Amino acid sequence: MAHPLRSLRVHAARPRASVRRVFLAARILSLSTKAARAHRMEYQDAVRALNSLQTNASALEHTCEGRSQPQVQLQAMRDFLRRSGLTVEDLDSLNIIHVAGTKGKGSTCAFTERILRNYGFRTGFYSSPHLVQVRERVRIDGQPIGKELFTKYFWSVYGQLDESKDAYGGSMPSYFRFLTLLAFHVFLQEKVNGVVNPQPKNGEALLLREKLGPWVCGISSLGIDHTSILGDTIEKIAWQKAGILKPGVPAFTVAQPPGPMVVLRERAREIGCPLLVCPELDEYESPGPPLRLGLAGHHQRSNATLALQLCRNWLQRRGILEPLVPYGVTGNRITPGFHCRSARHPGLAETEWPGRSHTIRHGPLTYFLDGAHTTGSVLACVRWFRKEAATLERTVGGPVVRVLLFNATGERDSGALLKLLWPCHFDFAVFCPNLTESVASCSIDQQNFNVTLENMLTRCLDSQSSWRTLSGRGGRLADDQLVFQNQLPLVAEQRTDSLVFPCILSALQWISQGRDPVLGVPDQRVAAVQPGVAARAQALQEAASIQVLITGSLYLVGGALTHLVPSLAS
Repeated sequence: MAHPLRSLRVHAARPRASVRRVFLAARILSLSTKAARAHRMEYQDAVRALNSLQTNASALEHTCEGRSQPQVQLQAMRDFLRRSGLTVEDLDSLNIIHVAGTKGKGSTCAFTERILRNYGFRTGFYSSPHLVQVRERVRIDGQPIGKELFTKYFWSVYGQLDESKDAYGGSMPSYFRFLTLLAFHVFLQEKVNGVVNPQPKNGEALLLREKLGPWVCGISSLGIDHTSILGDTIEKIAWQKAGILKPGVPAFTVAQPPGPMVVLRERAREIGCPLLVCPELDEYESPGPPLRLGLAGHHQRSNATLALQLCRNWLQRRGILEPLVPYGVTGNRITPGFHCRSARHPGLAETEWPGRSHTIRHGPLTYFLDGAHTTGSVLACVRWFRKEAATLERTVGGPVVRVLLFNATGERDSGALLKLLWPCHFDFAVFCPNLTESVASCSIDQQNFNVTLENMLTRCLDSQSSWRTLSGRGGRLADDQLVFQNQLPLVAEQRTDSLVFPCILSALQWISQGRDPVLGVPDQRVAAVQPGVAARAQALQEAASIQVLITGSLYLVGGALTHLVPSLAS
């Protein structure tokens, strides 16, 4: 998510000052949003205006309270939809597939969208968060909409909402709600055949469930996340996720822990929704080569089986496939009802979903990127990384160095997540905030005003402290061990192999030690490193292979991709 920062300045009052004295200064731009000027606005102007809608802490608190007042959220979403020029009935033609879940919902939607596209349909895909540019959230035929198209629709929708706000007490939709409205306008005007939509928020979910008829719904793996909004137990979270279910609309889920499965079934009965549990992917396979998936990791198999059932049901409603006869229902569990061969379902193998089980090789450096940020997803990430890294290591004729680049945000317990990562045997643990770089040219798509730089760096220090505790060294560093070079905070831990950098670029530059040809950026954009820190990089300079796992946050992964795959930012 982002905020309209024209510039970013990081200050240290004195060399001995602690990170808690570092602060973020921002100037919010004043933008004219009249529709008559829309044709003169550029993409970055649109993103700045969008960023002004970011949800602040008080709005988040209001959202948490709003869980007990769902009709208030529903009415607010109805009003915003009407003010933007649409009715609920307009959305019926989108033929929506809804997917909720704690982990795997994005991958499930990516599989689903690719399969439907292979059948010749024009697809819409609305997801969050974005990795590099905000327009990634609204995709047509698998590709983010272009900057011109984003800008065109942005000012059209923003102008209508801005002109009507005085009659509604000056209210404007939040960042996420605005993007939801924008996506509706884009998909309707660009005439997509179907929309794949992971996890609408509460108001949007109520609107789509009570007033729309999604063609089919899916619930991927459930776990603990967003507890301040969804609840502090997996059963409460299951109840919230089941909010996408609609009377009479088919719904599918994957194997779940017993507690949340009971909740899902009870909610389905209350709502009047047929809920079926998908089979294992192995059950689809007929004699011949095994199914191949475009997304790595064993955990993707449950996402793929959910996608197959969602697509099969959607295609039946379009009249493309014959009904499943018989479905093979045993209790609430189903047998596939059909065989699936790679040759007939190439969409599974062709699916791409950057930042999830994603590998990039640049010379001696191999980057393993996964936006895992829950206990379950980090465990899946660890299994994937250890398998892939061990396979790669067998091909290397020399020393191998493993590096963890990590950050966690919000209410997540970084210590618990790092404990899961500890068995990977990293030689270095590097921590940094989700800032692509600490200069004014930092991408506006990735700026975030919901948290201060001071808080971000404090979280990094807490993560480093947790890592030191795991290593038996324990504790936070003293203020006199905080190193500031050219007003950029750099924390050097002299006794263990852990470091805190002020931004993603400086962390990647130090890890790569000039050996990554893609990271050849001007020297002034790189954080200065103290001599004692630089001396510890000899192992990185001499390694035959450097394996870098980047995880803990999708925003961290997105910031890393900005530098590792520059074309994504163009």
